[in-house]
Amino acid sequence: MGSKSHVIFVPFPAQGHVSPLMKLAYNLADHGIMVTFVNTESIHMKIMSAMPEKFAEQCPISLVSIPEVLQSTPDGQDKWETLEIAPSFMRGHLQDLIENINQVNNDVQVTHVVADIANGWSLEVAKKMFIKAVAFVPYGLGNLALILHAPKLIEAGIIDIDGLPIRKELICLSEEIPAWNTNELLWSMQGDPEGQKFVFRNFVKTTWEYVRISDSLIVNSFYELESSATDLLPNILPIGPLSANARLGPFLGNLWPEDSTCLSWLDKQPTGSVIYAAFGSTLVCNQQQFNELALGLEMTGQPFLWVVRSGFMNGDIVAYPDGFMERNGNHGKIVEWAPQEKVLAHPSIACYFSHCGWNSTMEGVTNGVPFLCWPYCVDQFHNRDYICEAWKVGLRVIPDENGTVTRHEIKSKIEKLLSDKNIKANSLKLKEMARKSINEGGSSFKNFISFAEQMKQ
Repeated sequence: MGSKSHVIFVPFPAQGHVSPLMKLAYNLADHGIMVTFVNTESIHMKIMSAMPEKFAEQCPISLVSIPEVLQSTPDGQDKWETLEIAPSFMRGHLQDLIENINQVNNDVQVTHVVADIANGWSLEVAKKMFIKAVAFVPYGLGNLALILHAPKLIEAGIIDIDGLPIRKELICLSEEIPAWNTNELLWSMQGDPEGQKFVFRNFVKTTWEYVRISDSLIVNSFYELESSATDLLPNILPIGPLSANARLGPFLGNLWPEDSTCLSWLDKQPTGSVIYAAFGSTLVCNQQQFNELALGLEMTGQPFLWVVRSGFMNGDIVAYPDGFMERNGNHGKIVEWAPQEKVLAHPSIACYFSHCGWNSTMEGVTNGVPFLCWPYCVDQFHNRDYICEAWKVGLRVIPDENGTVTRHEIKSKIEKLLSDKNIKANSLKLKEMARKSINEGGSSFKNFISFAEQMKQ
């Protein structure tokens, strides 16, 4: 018998934020809870376009949209100003949606709002409507601890009130948590101080308030992975690693259609031989860096699977180095978007050349895959430090004096990574740790059951 609860999910409108919340939504639906998943119109259209027709007919959750804030930036207003006024528009749209849902379905009223903390204005709407508010943290617990510690960094004169570093210093919260450089903080945007001020003002300072007003805090992590950070945040529930229920989750809210031909290609490759290279949904490469990536993968002599999504290159045309496609047709596979969890679980994968986004980090850890780390913004730098220094399951690439990761650096580090037995052993230990956490009796299993029961009340 179904629950009398109705949970509204509100992700931040970006690939790395939609996917984990959709996994969580599937799993709540499997516990008999009614779920409505709310995206902006443009994200909703991308999801529906990428969704296989068969799954659209049996989707266990209701997918709906609310209007975009602004279709274009008004003359004289920069993108940061446009984003800053977004919540004032979106609050009304979400409130109208909830009121309409409640009018249509008197039997099951909206009881909870689960929102990405980057969309924390949704939590304010919930509190205003006397609905329980749950904040989902889309990054690791160490970085949440840093955000909540930021007022003390301001008091100490390490950063200013806009989050910009005043002096170079290592910030250490615990011996077990890697320290942060002041130029690689969660809100750092190198070369864009105005953007960094915006992120600090609208995503860091607001988090202090959203944590305070939330009835619950959940995160896609597990206690054993970040025990020291969890101990600093006693009111949070780690419920990861999140994965879609096998029965309910063939589609994970991708904004690009998955190319599953890469799976049959992987089937033909030797065990533990393939380099998987994928750098998230936002990185944009210049031609020089793109060439170095391509030639670096080629120079390893290993088979490789490379995700080159639309928008990965500056400009509209993807131009590979001369002869690259012809030379690598037999042992290289390039796709626009991959079914990443299935790829990382495949026995032919040797390592993961990654941007170290939190979702990708969790997926690599869960599958016991060693990392080659190339972060480029926000929490990715600290995730790299966890991977390379705390967990010892990967190596970092070092850009040259011009900021370019060269083909020789890529070749050298991949060779070193694949020959390091300790890194592989550590990766398999973390894989087993992750498996135990979500199996019956594990820490995340218990936390998820507790969370699901809260959603039924």
